[in-house]
Amino acid sequence: MSFVGLQDQLRRELLRRIAAGELTGMELARRTGFTQAHISNFLNRKRGLKLSALDRMLKAVGLTVYDLLNPHELVRFAAVPPGVDQDYADVPVVSAATAASSAVILNGEADELVKFPRSFLSRLRTDLSLPARKSWTRFLVIRVELRDAAAMWPRLGPGSLILVDRHYNSLKPYRKNDRNLYAVRRRESVVVRYAEAADGHLILRSHSPEGSVDVLALDSSQPAGDLLIGRVAHVGVET
Repeated sequence: MSFVGLQDQLRRELLRRIAAGELTGMELARRTGFTQAHISNFLNRKRGLKLSALDRMLKAVGLTVYDLLNPHELVRFAAVPPGVDQDYADVPVVSAATAASSAVILNGEADELVKFPRSFLSRLRTDLSLPARKSWTRFLVIRVELRDAAAMWPRLGPGSLILVDRHYNSLKPYRKNDRNLYAVRRRESVVVRYAEAADGHLILRSHSPEGSVDVLALDSSQPAGDLLIGRVAHVGVET
């Protein structure tokens, strides 16, 4: 909702209270310290409020900005909850762009929710090379693009759904003698590849030794983990 929209919602609520006899323009002027003319002009849409004045008005009538928002908008912009089921957690399915850029996944960003056993998720180890990401929504699901399915076949296939653990953006092997699979930011896109660092570069490899190799240059102060969205912790197939 825009700033103008918030003022319209406040105006409607104040007029409702005045019509119900719960408030008067004089009382509102007294509480806010504004003149009655100022209050009248606002209620009659002859003037708007500055941010500081809006805050003052809200405090005077015991409201917050959240009280002015449409409940549907509140739900849309709220973080996706993990669900109430004791055995299964709801994990959001999101676009690759959202996975790469949104720290907290909102309801409006989730295409759907997929259930995973809480016992499975709780066993997964974290390894954060960037501590700031601890506040990010940890688990999310991405649909594999055809190019990634081709590059990572047979580990990935068309229609695969991958569970990405965004609290694992270290290059340390999760299992001994096994390569980690990552969702990686590559320029303007996201790819799913094996990754390793060498000489100031992040090297992305396909599953096949004959497959393509992509080399991404890292800035002098940029850790490799900055490009790693997270480790692929599970691969499933949508049916």
